[in-house]
Amino acid sequence: MEPRWSPRGPLRLPRCSACLLLLLGTAGFFQSYAVEVDVKDASNATCLYAQWMMSFLIKYETNSSDYKNATLSLSSNVTHDGSICGNDTQAALLAVQFGEGHSWSVNFTKTNETYQADFITFTYNTNDTAVFPDAKRKGPITIVVKDTMHPVQLNNVFVCHNTDSIEAENVTQFFWNLTLQAFVQNGTIGEKESRCDADTPTSAPTVLPTDANITTASTTTLSPAPTTVPKPVENPDTGNYSLKSGNKTCLLATVGLQLNVSQDKPLLININPKTTSADGTCGNTAATLRLNDGNSRFIDFTFVVKNASANVRRFYLKEVNVTLLNHINGSVILSADNNNFSKWDASLGSSYMCRKEQTLEINEGLQIHTFNLRIQPFLVKENKFSTAQECSLDDDTILIPIVVGAALAGLIVIIVIAYIIGRRKSYAGYQTL
Repeated sequence: MEPRWSPRGPLRLPRCSACLLLLLGTAGFFQSYAVEVDVKDASNATCLYAQWMMSFLIKYETNSSDYKNATLSLSSNVTHDGSICGNDTQAALLAVQFGEGHSWSVNFTKTNETYQADFITFTYNTNDTAVFPDAKRKGPITIVVKDTMHPVQLNNVFVCHNTDSIEAENVTQFFWNLTLQAFVQNGTIGEKESRCDADTPTSAPTVLPTDANITTASTTTLSPAPTTVPKPVENPDTGNYSLKSGNKTCLLATVGLQLNVSQDKPLLININPKTTSADGTCGNTAATLRLNDGNSRFIDFTFVVKNASANVRRFYLKEVNVTLLNHINGSVILSADNNNFSKWDASLGSSYMCRKEQTLEINEGLQIHTFNLRIQPFLVKENKFSTAQECSLDDDTILIPIVVGAALAGLIVIIVIAYIIGRRKSYAGYQTL
């Protein structure tokens, strides 16, 4: 699907008084829909815009007096009644309703220079037996929590790719893939972006959950743990992933992935392609592939086109986001982002390939190792990879002159040694008079 907004240009919004678009989201714990809301004022100009994904983890009491965890996600029947533009004296409001009586809203206030979210109001209805079977308390339950969003410069777009969460009153709210602007000026979405804290590179996380797919690197000395750990004997299996726009394939990827997390006990995590699902967005100048390994691990690869106006255009990997969740309670235990990559560069219309191992440095506490990589995020034809541009690590042609040169050098050394030995033997039978 064509992205609705890109850092490279202004958002092209549909002409409607109130628009809402749903996109199917990631599988597993975050089975949800992406919501796009475009609120317009009386002159039909955009005044509030948001696109995001969210999910909720709710602890509730059952009739047997024990507690269960319920996962509530956005469904396909989302409305946004009550959303308002706001002005200098009135707060803006973004409100959505979904499922069997559930609703969520956030209000925004502004100063002369900035705007920010104020309070989030979330109502869940325990009469929804599909989500809350055997709930002891029946009916709607409302919680209000202060939003942690920092002030954003007016006319800037607030962006948060990584998963962020807010926890209060037995409810944890998860948000990711967020693009937002309140108090839009002159009906035009801004081109400058402000990033959330979750997208800012941070140090290594403190704890990761124990999992059968995690290899712990042992140490035999008392020296500090290294930033990189010994590689396991077996490399990760290679997975095949694809995205579609309508009924056409728009992105293809083949890759084996391994996460290298540096902590007190360094961890290597092989991503299992058998349990990993893929989704994301395709566009003319930007594309994102999100992988969910089914064990609360999410990896986003964002590609962009450079030299978009030139005759010869190329694409490259610009950003990688990694989110690891505690698979028991859904809390965020690692959120790392690097949006300053310039890797996997290839001509637009071709694919990029690198069979050898490559390393992506997300931050000082996290690396991603790739194996048997082949990627084409744009202009896929007939569901097949186009001609590949290989990485320098795979280029064996340079080895030929090196091998030939080494062989010739070795031969010259052997000839010289043989000549010296022969000369010495030729003088062995003569005596000095």
